[in-house]
Amino acid sequence: GPINGVNKDIAVLQCHGDCDPLVPLMFGSLTVEKLKTMINPANVTFKTYSGLMHSSSLEEMMDVKQFIDKHLPPVD
Repeated sequence: GPINGVNKDIAVLQCHGDCDPLVPLMFGSLTVEKLKTMINPANVTFKTYSGLMHSSSLEEMMDVKQFIDKHLPPVD
């Protein structure tokens, strides 16, 4: 069910390659929809990457960096 308290407003970035042979994109899509029922759906971002298999890419890592920079305080 829904998460209460502070964690209901946590920001989430979920990334998925559209050619992943181990975890099909359909399962990523189902997961993000379930997640949106548990926390504030406005805080859930789902990004897909064309041609990406079960790995990462520079584009994905740049998106992760932007997400971290936006949501976490800078490290001294």
